[in-house]
Amino acid sequence: MELHSETFNPADFAWRGLTLTPAAAAHIHELVAKKPEILGVRLGVKQTGCAGFGYVLDTVTEPEKDDLVFETDGAKLYVALQAMPFIDGTEVDYVREGLNQLFKFHNPKVQNECGCGESFGV
Repeated sequence: MELHSETFNPADFAWRGLTLTPAAAAHIHELVAKKPEILGVRLGVKQTGCAGFGYVLDTVTEPEKDDLVFETDGAKLYVALQAMPFIDGTEVDYVREGLNQLFKFHNPKVQNECGCGESFGV
């Protein structure tokens, strides 16, 4: 019997990409305006919660070598190539919910979410 070992390499795929709504792009512009060393925002994922994965946002002052950059109206969203299988096709929005303002993620790959909305599964 012959065994085949296949390795997933994100660089081998054509990605749909990520998009920013006008509100998300405007908020990233605000962050950059406050601190000129900030180039944009990085979106990543980490294993967490009861559903498996959670989103991680951080500001970017220096891109990583494997970052993909998605730009909307001059606002830059950086994504590590390794995160793309989990978030490809995601629309990033910035919304007001009551007194809070936050980034929201509309991810077509999500199969399930935990009850509190903290994590998701793909």
